[in-house]
Amino acid sequence: MNLLKLTLLVTSVALLSLPLSAQQKRVSPHETISKVIGSKAEANRVTIVYGRPYSKSAKTGETRTIWGSLVSWDKAYRLGADESSLLLTQKALIIGSTTIPAGAYTIYLVPSENGASKLAFSSKLGTWGEPVDEGHDVCRVDLEKSTLEADVPQLTIKIEAVATGGGVIKISWEKTQFALPFTVQK
Repeated sequence: MNLLKLTLLVTSVALLSLPLSAQQKRVSPHETISKVIGSKAEANRVTIVYGRPYSKSAKTGETRTIWGSLVSWDKAYRLGADESSLLLTQKALIIGSTTIPAGAYTIYLVPSENGASKLAFSSKLGTWGEPVDEGHDVCRVDLEKSTLEADVPQLTIKIEAVATGGGVIKISWEKTQFALPFTVQK
């Protein structure tokens, strides 16, 4: 039954966004990533759909500085290109002391150069990525920020399972990575 509900939800979101997509022109490639987290009894599929902009400008071919320039510090960033990025989870996610109920969310990033960067979960779905609508936030959670040795020329989001049974969402671009460890509610 849960699989049927998730399928209906994904289909509804896709159909609702068609008129919006027809009005806007995509400029970046898009990707859907999905990972089953947890043991069989606690298995939870987490899916993220997002646009993948490049560090190089599509118009000029010049390499852009991402963090602190193209993406401002301490301001909401749509986390991708074109349509708002979408996260789907079949079961509730636990992030620190915050529980995010099962369902569909627009996700966006609030990067910080010196303070805590945050990932926001919004209940408003089916929008173009800009401007970010901060009025429908369900919650914002702290991210772990680190510096990468190798440059990542295209925004990349990964979902990885960890040995303890939980998972981690990793957002990488340029030489910065943001990580969000989570567990699945039992």
